[in-house]
Amino acid sequence: MKDKIKSIISASIEVKKKVLADEELIKRIEEVAFGIAGAFKNGNRLYLCGNGGSAADAQHLAAEFTGRFYSDREPLPAEALHVNTSFLTAVANDYSYDQVYERAVKAHGRKGDVLIGISTSGSSKNIILAQEEGKKRGMTVISFTGETGGKMKDSCDYLFNVPSKDTPRIQESHILIGHIICQLVEEELFKFK
Repeated sequence: MKDKIKSIISASIEVKKKVLADEELIKRIEEVAFGIAGAFKNGNRLYLCGNGGSAADAQHLAAEFTGRFYSDREPLPAEALHVNTSFLTAVANDYSYDQVYERAVKAHGRKGDVLIGISTSGSSKNIILAQEEGKKRGMTVISFTGETGGKMKDSCDYLFNVPSKDTPRIQESHILIGHIICQLVEEELFKFK
């Protein structure tokens, strides 16, 4: 059992080492953090969406922005698009689950806002439709995916394709990248170092 536990931890570390070694990915993290900070400075909002564990990650990251990350500061306007369960279930029932995030982006998304879509496969149809709608509306669209980027790589401005095909390891790195972005945005906006 101990060997199994160590093997899982080692696998997580190996994926993170690949992320650390990817200079282009590191550069994208910096660009996205400053882009999100700029959107907030301009009065825009951040929206996040995902399914299952990725929905939980979207909600987690939204809470880091609206609550606090490291420092006491003003809340930042970020929202996970699935938290209104009445809306979510009505659209899924009356239209289709594929349209739940697309309709939310139509309702709330404005030019200059930021949309983060999270999917380990990169092929979640409801996320792709939301991203396509976000692009139409002039939003900055960011994809958090697994190794290949799936179809989401074609509907985003910035792709964080974690170099793994193992869902738990991908999700762990999504949170790592999201936390780094949260910290950099907070430091940029509130000058905490």
